[in-house]
Amino acid sequence: MTYEELVKTLAYGEEYNFYYNNEEYWISKNKEGNYLTKVIDGTTQSFANSDELLEKAKIDGKTIKELWHVIKYNF
Repeated sequence: MTYEELVKTLAYGEEYNFYYNNEEYWISKNKEGNYLTKVIDGTTQSFANSDELLEKAKIDGKTIKELWHVIKYNF
């Protein structure tokens, strides 16, 4: 999957689990918003929509796009 495909599928409501530095993360959605959750401790970042999540969600101070070269094989 390309980053552009991720953007499109998240906009349609797809949810994904992925790993970064041996830690599991979950991108999820409900009628109230979109979320990035660190599974091990439940730390959750909340956003109004998938575009905002991709723009503002941070893992180790980096966006998903900045980490894509490392995490893309999870999708």
